Order: sequence, then C-alpha cells, then structure tokens
Amino acid sequence: MSRFYLIFSAAGLFVIALSYGVAPTVVLPKVLDLSVEGTDLTHIFRAIMGLYFGMIILWILGAFRPNFTRMAVTAEVVFMFGLVFGRILSIIVDGVPSLLLIVYAVLEIWMGLWGILILKKYSNTTGS
Repeated sequence: MSRFYLIFSAAGLFVIALSYGVAPTVVLPKVLDLSVEGTDLTHIFRAIMGLYFGMIILWILGAFRPNFTRMAVTAEVVFMFGLVFGRILSIIVDGVPSLLLIVYAVLEIWMGLWGILILKKYSNTTGS
C-alpha cells in the first residue's frame, strides 16, 4: 500500500511541478487567474518545480527502498499538510481561490490523511 501511495503521489506531483515550472508564463494563466510576468516570478515558479522534484525523488526512493519508506511517507504527510496549512491561511487572509485550488486543497487533505493511515499500519506492523 505504501508503494502505491508514494508512486501515485509522485506521479500527481510530477504533473503539477511541470505546470508550475516548464512554461509558467503560458500554462498558469490558462489554468489559474494568474499572470506570470518578469524573471523573478518565473524564477520562483521554477524553484517550486525543483522543490516538488526533490520531494518526488524522495517518494520514489521510499517506494522502492524499504529503508526509506517510512521517512518518505512521513515527508509526504508533512508536505501535504504544509500545503493545506498555507491554503487555509490564504483562504482566511485573502479569500476563496479558484475551484482548481480548492480541489488541490481537498486532495492534499485526503493524501495527508491517507499517509497517516499508512504510518499507523506501518507502526502496527513493525511494532514501533
């Protein structure tokens, strides 16, 4: 189950990472109410893409190397709930975003909770 979870998450995040970083000036205005202008903003989105790729590598390692599995699932739970925290803060401070970003928040909550269930099962199996 943890292997599927990590690979599923990596695949989903890979698509999102590409949408943020490959051509942010073209892609993001089409999918969000967002205009990406200037080198600095493009740089920020490409850095986010790099951060996402770093997480993807960790999750793939966890999927195929048992000694990385628990750490990778834990990192994913922290990653997902970190995103959710930022989204909730933004909703409180800035207002409700587009439907796509609401869907992302729901998926991130779901993925974080799924990861917690995997960690609970992992703890019950390993006795730690």
